[in-house]
Amino acid sequence: MTANFPRRGVVILISGRGSNMLALIEASRTLQSPFEVTGVFADKPDAPGLESARRLGIPARVLSAAPGCERAAYDRALAAAIAELSPELVALAGFMRILSAVFVDAFEGRLLNIHPSLLPDYPGLHTHRRALADRARRHGATVHFVTAELDAGPAIIQGAVPVLDGDTEASLAARVQRLEHRIYPLAVRWYCEGRLQYRGRRAWLDGRPLEQPARMDDDGEMH
Repeated sequence: MTANFPRRGVVILISGRGSNMLALIEASRTLQSPFEVTGVFADKPDAPGLESARRLGIPARVLSAAPGCERAAYDRALAAAIAELSPELVALAGFMRILSAVFVDAFEGRLLNIHPSLLPDYPGLHTHRRALADRARRHGATVHFVTAELDAGPAIIQGAVPVLDGDTEASLAARVQRLEHRIYPLAVRWYCEGRLQYRGRRAWLDGRPLEQPARMDDDGEMH
């Protein structure tokens, strides 16, 4: 099926190790992939994911904010650098800067993020710690379109795991991350195949608005 689609360019933004970046690169190199990763940008010069991308032959650049640089000015510079690659999609993969409306508007409908919680639960930071403190029974990750409101864009797909007795932040994070590496490439695939769209501030899949995000459990079953 995907052989009928051209391979679409995807640019990835990172701040750290880039484990989801690596999952996307790996998925892009399968024979049937409808997308290819054409560039990686980091806001931190010491982000380990930069060297990981370069070892895999992906052009990777640092674009750090100068001291005193206004957020909108940085975002305009980042948007201009990305635009030079003419990507079909921009994927945030552990990019820790809060993006302004200047950047979001430049890539409206072409900007995805993965967040380590079952949104709308636990937007922001320390999601695993907060889930454990609340004695949540299920936890997970969400791929969503990015809007100017933090972690509030339309959800596309979620990966859910049970919270086990004796879980620590580290053990829970590891199980969630395994699902992240499955659901993010899937959402990017859907977008680059033309199945996933952003219209009227909603996510649409296969021509229908998503009333609820698609769901993958830790056994890989889709719901």
